[in-house]
Amino acid sequence: SCPPRCVCASNILSCSQAVLSAVPSPLPRFTAVLDLSHNNVTRLRADWAPGRLAHLHALLLSHNGLSFVSTEAFAHVPHLRHLDLSSNRLRALEENLFSDLAELEVLLLYNNEISTVDRTAFENLGRLRKLYLGQNRIARFPLELLRDGSRLPQLALLDLSANRLRGVPVGELQALPAWLRDRLYLHGNPLACDCPLFQLVARGRRRRLSAVVDFQEDLQCWLPGASAPVGILALAGRQPLNCSEAREAVLEAHLGDSVTLSCDTRLRGVRSRHWVTPGGERVLEEGGNGSAALLANGSLQLRALRPEDTGTYTCWVAGPLLNETLYLELLVHNFTLHGPHDTLNTAYTTLVGCILSVVLVLIYLYLTPCRCCCCRGTEKPPAPRDDSINSSVLSATPNHAAGVPGEPCRSRSASTAGLGQNGRYKVGGTPQPPPRHGPKAQRKVSDPDSVSSVFSDTPIVV
Repeated sequence: SCPPRCVCASNILSCSQAVLSAVPSPLPRFTAVLDLSHNNVTRLRADWAPGRLAHLHALLLSHNGLSFVSTEAFAHVPHLRHLDLSSNRLRALEENLFSDLAELEVLLLYNNEISTVDRTAFENLGRLRKLYLGQNRIARFPLELLRDGSRLPQLALLDLSANRLRGVPVGELQALPAWLRDRLYLHGNPLACDCPLFQLVARGRRRRLSAVVDFQEDLQCWLPGASAPVGILALAGRQPLNCSEAREAVLEAHLGDSVTLSCDTRLRGVRSRHWVTPGGERVLEEGGNGSAALLANGSLQLRALRPEDTGTYTCWVAGPLLNETLYLELLVHNFTLHGPHDTLNTAYTTLVGCILSVVLVLIYLYLTPCRCCCCRGTEKPPAPRDDSINSSVLSATPNHAAGVPGEPCRSRSASTAGLGQNGRYKVGGTPQPPPRHGPKAQRKVSDPDSVSSVFSDTPIVV
């Protein structure tokens, strides 16, 4: 049952370099691996496999000059896990081209002429782990397929090297899972130089990502007007961009908050992990110490933060082949989330209170109505004093003319005659004391509007 010019070994059918222009027929139904590489099969139609090949899990079609693949070409091989279409002449990935391969894990499409990639070409590939698209003519790849992780949830390697990408959305790439960022190959593209791209690559070098460390010299970009590309990592301090490496952000929180520290590991198939707090305490998978607990996804949840929770947290991850250690910095501010605003409000309230107090004092001193004239008629005039020198100290300048019996109180200037304190008219003048005889008979009476009256409601009579 082995086709002519092919070699059959158990469930493996090898027809490589057999100068075939079409897929041999019939194919044994027990075939699990079919190698048709290095032939002249230029078109893969829907009828290349007339019967259902339920056991086929690997199909190799590289180096065939293949330029056309029908959207129904894989309807009879639903359990295919490995598909090699590399080194052909494919120019576009049409709509729903691989939608029948729900169990596909590895797809090789490198070294073709692909320039267009339909966003639905990889629909229903929920188990795809490795996608090789290097050495093509792709100017834009639909990275929205990777944004939420719902279309290609198992993807762990994406090769876009040696294409025609001029720009990449750095923000979306940085938001990808760590295991995908570790194997996202972008070298060999004519990328435009900018500082976000430099910081993305520098961060990958600091974390020892294989896509950066292994191809550091091939990660190049183009400056405006330059005749040759420059290394992306060489942009540090170089004109005209003068980029600086961005440091890892420090997670900030406040007293009493709850935060979740993510263990963004590059490893898949993690066997075990645990956290170590800044105080050296281990938080294992079984649970936490009350304020710290390990979640099911490997993140560390901290509740009711305290100032002593500040420091570097370490996540130890044990994978199937390698181990990884991650460090996260947490800064806990010594106040609650609304602390700074409350402090500002308190200071503002105190300042307003002080201003109002000063205004009230000034109102009391300068705008309080004079009650002296009203009470002058009932009160007994104070006894005259002979020490006129004391009144001259309290009164800045004499502001009254010589006492004339029966003349009312006057202000300093003639233009304000009859006005009392605060510009109000007085009901009556200030009564003059009875005339005295002797050398000290002519004495002056202190007006309530004098300087001394500001500090006392009772006029000082000299």
